[in-house]
Amino acid sequence: MSEVEHYDILAVGGGSAVKAVVIDMAKGGRRVALVERGLIGGSCINIACIPTKTLVRSAEIAHLAGNAAAFGSVNSQVATNMPDVRARTAGVVSGMVDATWHSLRDSGCEVIVGEGRFVGPREIEATLPDGNTRRLTADRIFLNLGTRAAIPNTPGLLEAKPLTHVEALQLDRLPEHLLILGGGYIGLEMAQAFRRLGSAVTIVERSSQLAAREDPDIGEAVQEIFREDGIDVVLAAKVTGVEGRSGDTVTLRLQQEGGESVLQGTDILVAAGRVPQTAGIGLEIAGVKLDERSFIEVDERLATSAPGIWAVGEAAGSPMFTHVAHDDARVAKSVILGGDRTTRGRLVPSVVFIDPELARIGISEGDAHRQSLAVRVARLPMSAVPRARTLSETRGFMKAVIDKTSDRILGFTMLGVQAGEVMSVVQTAIWGGLPYTVLRDGIYAHPTMAEGLNLLFANT
Repeated sequence: MSEVEHYDILAVGGGSAVKAVVIDMAKGGRRVALVERGLIGGSCINIACIPTKTLVRSAEIAHLAGNAAAFGSVNSQVATNMPDVRARTAGVVSGMVDATWHSLRDSGCEVIVGEGRFVGPREIEATLPDGNTRRLTADRIFLNLGTRAAIPNTPGLLEAKPLTHVEALQLDRLPEHLLILGGGYIGLEMAQAFRRLGSAVTIVERSSQLAAREDPDIGEAVQEIFREDGIDVVLAAKVTGVEGRSGDTVTLRLQQEGGESVLQGTDILVAAGRVPQTAGIGLEIAGVKLDERSFIEVDERLATSAPGIWAVGEAAGSPMFTHVAHDDARVAKSVILGGDRTTRGRLVPSVVFIDPELARIGISEGDAHRQSLAVRVARLPMSAVPRARTLSETRGFMKAVIDKTSDRILGFTMLGVQAGEVMSVVQTAIWGGLPYTVLRDGIYAHPTMAEGLNLLFANT
């Protein structure tokens, strides 16, 4: 049996929720080790946020080039070279992975590439690529296990070898007709990107609208934008069976209120949610409890049910955004340093990187009604914003939910160009507890997208 090596801090999984923790603690003189099976830097920079947004940018350039005549430029025919698109994406990822490697090594953190699993209450066995093992323990263990794409238990789907976003980002060919199962954030971004690169795209969504977590008017507006982009959308449809193989020919059997139908394409991409990677690593041996969905149960300080073990990131049930993972890292560092930071009351923004962007902070209009809150709702079409007109980007709208009594902003949603940046202005106002009148009456540079906030809040 291997000798047990002791560390001050040991992390299993090297994603965004723990990376800053191990680097900073190692720089501070602690003995720190990170066990990672291979995705140095985690899923964000390897297979999720960064490569996805890099692909989205390639699709955006293809779209702009194809529509250059509308801006007065004469352009030759635009064609997509998918090997070049893939190479650009891989280059961006490689650069960020290399930077992460250097940061980890320069900090003094020991990086152990291998599969980690518990073999005792606070003891990890790491199986290395050569088959050898190391036994590790620590005063504090942080689990950053992540999630993976869920594959529904639909007859024939697994046999069809469907794509997830991971495989889609590695394609060196353009699907002729891509069928996307799921109209959430990932499905929306992938649908528009591949459509703009040249694929025929159909989204199949079980609920009655796209972006089901948003208000119905948002879902309808996104669907209209997708219709203009040539993306087909099938709503309120359950896939009851799949035949064929993705990459060749596939057929979906659909059940809708009006009866059954079939849909044919060449490729399937599954974007039906994510599941935690908590199985098979001995959490029960460590005494780490899971909830009914197999996520790790944690308190507001991210402590698990097992003494000396914390869990961070998506597998701990944190909202599935990298910016939340970064905040989990702040909580974890606070735990180590004796601070009092918690996850309680976090104001979490979201941005869907479609064109135009969809961004939200705080509660939605629907949330306000469900909670029986006394609110006012301000609305503004993007066509009313001068900057949107100069950009020829007038699709979408913005709206804000305002408390009738205090005049404080409770929520803001924007479907429009640069929505993520404008949302951040409103988020800062919410943090500060400011009344909407501050944004209504403030002086913004003209013409900018943020100037639209003057106009939006004048509509209350």
